[in-house]
Amino acid sequence: MTAVTDEGTGPAGSPASHEDQDADGVVLVPETGRVPEPGRVPEPGRDWNDGLIARRAVAKAVDPEPETARDDDVRPPQVEAYVPSGGPLRPRLDALRELVGLSRARLDGDTLAEAGRVLDEAAARQRLSSRHTVVAIAGATGSGKSMLFNTLAGAQISETGLRRPTTAAPIACSWTDGAAGLLDRLAIPGRLRRRPQQGGADTDEALQGLVLVDLPDHDSAATEHREQVDRVLALVDAVIWVVDPEKYADAALHERYLRPLAGHAEITFVVLNQIDRLPGDAADQILDDLRRLLDEDGMALGEHGEPGATVMSLSALTGEGVGELREVLGRFVQERTAAARRLSADVDAAAARLRPVYVAEGRPGLGEQTREEFTDRLAEAVGAAAAGQAAEREWRRNAGRACGTPWLRLWRWYESARRPGSLERPAQPEPPEEELTARQRVEQAVRTLADEAADGLPGPWAQAVREAAVHGADGLPEALDALVERAGAEHTSGGPAVVSTGVAGASGVAHSGRVGGKPPRPKWWPAAVLAQAAMTLLQIFGGLWLVGQIVGVLEPGYLTPAMVMLTGVVGGPLVEWSCAAAARGPARRYGQEADRQLREAAAACGRARVLDPVAAELVRYREVRERYAAVTEISTTGG
Repeated sequence: MTAVTDEGTGPAGSPASHEDQDADGVVLVPETGRVPEPGRVPEPGRDWNDGLIARRAVAKAVDPEPETARDDDVRPPQVEAYVPSGGPLRPRLDALRELVGLSRARLDGDTLAEAGRVLDEAAARQRLSSRHTVVAIAGATGSGKSMLFNTLAGAQISETGLRRPTTAAPIACSWTDGAAGLLDRLAIPGRLRRRPQQGGADTDEALQGLVLVDLPDHDSAATEHREQVDRVLALVDAVIWVVDPEKYADAALHERYLRPLAGHAEITFVVLNQIDRLPGDAADQILDDLRRLLDEDGMALGEHGEPGATVMSLSALTGEGVGELREVLGRFVQERTAAARRLSADVDAAAARLRPVYVAEGRPGLGEQTREEFTDRLAEAVGAAAAGQAAEREWRRNAGRACGTPWLRLWRWYESARRPGSLERPAQPEPPEEELTARQRVEQAVRTLADEAADGLPGPWAQAVREAAVHGADGLPEALDALVERAGAEHTSGGPAVVSTGVAGASGVAHSGRVGGKPPRPKWWPAAVLAQAAMTLLQIFGGLWLVGQIVGVLEPGYLTPAMVMLTGVVGGPLVEWSCAAAARGPARRYGQEADRQLREAAAACGRARVLDPVAAELVRYREVRERYAAVTEISTTGG
């Protein structure tokens, strides 16, 4: 029978690996260079600076030797990627990397830490051997995991006994060469690396590529033991949980490990040990209860050919059921998919933690109705409707001045002259309360838009949308004034000239009814003015004729001059009334044009300063949402 060998010792008995050891013989983990940024998987041979691997790779290139002539620590580790090119996991990792990169400006580092860790571990595992599967044996104190470890290895490798805790540090047993890089990653020193019993050819063939790690007790009283368990469990490809009839329902096991790792069911084995202590069908009853507890933990059970955790019973002491475990474990190792399954489960877990910051409730966004309502609110804030009404009144007044009787215009002038300060009255400054009200309307419009756009968005993205809206609202009232005034100044006689009717001047327009500029005159106005002048001349001519007859200058004949004068008196108001009726349509269109111009000016300003930045944030969210969907392999049609 071949003796058990120490994997960290060369043929001459001296350490053959390149690791440094401290005074106590504990291997110092080699420096692996820079830690990649979360979300970035370095390409092999470019960004990594692993001196140990580099030295081994160079040594292999310079002095190649047959694999059989080298010890495990001497031969370089396998560096081929375990994630196949074009495989289902590769796009998910790429999507997760892009997701982290796109989210850095919106999410804090703590939120992305787990995703970054998964990407770092993917990069580290990708560089190492794909021919090996690292399986940890974990369990509580007295569960018999070390005995099971020795039974599978066929030799007394891990110390067993009544002293608790017995296992103080992880011990590794590798069935084949080339696992040194994987064990370096686990920080298992060379003195704790072993090889199994080499007596059975069938055993060696079934478990080729297996790296078995015996962990300290997860419920150990020593804090450093529990920390080592947690550290190694985060790095291995699979885990065998060993439970005993007394502690199989331990809350510490289920709440701290099995329940949080429910998504890792496909790489999990749960073994009920010490069934030799149970009478009759007690083992089956406990096994059924264990399955029930695992189901409550959310861990799928791999029964009836379905993927999930493997649950079985055995006795490491008597060997009952160990052969079945060895057979199942052998098939599992030969598939060489454990590492990919582990990483896929890690990606699922990271995606589940990130779900609250990426998945929205409902379908948030800027709909057409939301945009129109925002434009309406801005138009109301700048007084577009009031400006249109004022423009319409101004058009009618101009028509009345041009086509009205001179006597009526003279009377209006007299009435206005009687009111002191009515002529050339200077424009009054806007009352502070009016300007404040207009500003409040603009701010309310922006807040309403931001709330509707962010409704249902995850917290960070909703905050980003609101910040974009608030930032765009800074100076929006002043920008509205400037843009509307510029639009009015550029307007020619072909339409209404709206000046100073922005936020600050909107209320003044509504009260004074004045709109800057002169409205255009339609083509029929000269004819109406000529007709009104003719009616006025008839009144004057008829009146003079009649006066001349009265004073005796002309021959008497009152009927004719009276009729001429009456024609002028009746025709003047009739022309004025006809012009007023004809002016209703053009005046209305003129007011609508003033309303439209002011509305479009406000809409353009609001779109540039608020709508577009908010829409850009929503586009960024949709982009990361698509990346998140690629990570989780789900459709983006829902939520």
